[in-house]
Amino acid sequence: MARLIWVQGLSHRYGADTDHEILALDNVDLEIEAGEFVAIIGHNGSGKSTLAKHLNALLVPSQGKVVIDSLDTADEKNLWEIRRRAGMVFQNPDNQLVATTVEEDVAFGPENLGVEPSRIRERVEQALSAVGMSDFQEHAPHLLSGGQKQRVAIAGILAMRPICLIMDEATAMLDPAGRAEVLETVRRLNREEGITVLHITHYMEEAVGADRIVVMEAGRIVMTGTPAEVFQRVDELKAMGLSVPQAAELADRLRKRGVQVPPDVITVEELVGFLCR
Repeated sequence: MARLIWVQGLSHRYGADTDHEILALDNVDLEIEAGEFVAIIGHNGSGKSTLAKHLNALLVPSQGKVVIDSLDTADEKNLWEIRRRAGMVFQNPDNQLVATTVEEDVAFGPENLGVEPSRIRERVEQALSAVGMSDFQEHAPHLLSGGQKQRVAIAGILAMRPICLIMDEATAMLDPAGRAEVLETVRRLNREEGITVLHITHYMEEAVGADRIVVMEAGRIVMTGTPAEVFQRVDELKAMGLSVPQAAELADRLRKRGVQVPPDVITVEELVGFLCR
């Protein structure tokens, strides 16, 4: 796979040149390949959201470089194209809903890109179909459930034909059913449409389904690997104030008691399968 995102030596300071300067990112290096599903985890203040904003060019580096699909985020003339290619879904879907009907909301992005009206209709229909919201196109967004609102927000991004979807704790305000709706939608888009996904989350169970997990602490990337590689390091994660999936924690406790649980057992289904054998 080709490299889609390249972050080299990225540092970011809030309040630079003041007495209250905060180093939010500290010399971060990261590469994301096209079509990858990457989960980024870490406790509050670890730098996750600051990193996400750099990947959408909402922030520019204090030091270092961020390149999205060969476009340097520090170059102002690249901003619109970067934001078209790397769409961001935020924590509160109400902050991204701007119109009185679902179809008008999804059409907002393509209209601002100057897409022809006949093509906008096609894009809106395709985007709503992709997120399973075709039957709601005439509905008022504010009457939808949280999960439905977030799916409409994702459709609004999809209508701009991005190649990367950045989820900045986009499931944090949803109930379990809403989180499941949104995650299933995003996984299907990644699997079937080949859209690269960066999912920033507090929920360890959501990270289990990623291709790769990146762990952040104090503005640095301190751990990276497959879910199995990361979640078998239970003691290290807990030392950083992070939880682990319940099945992974139980598997770790069993290993410490002498049960030879394979290191790649991190989900309930995998653990049940092992124990039943």
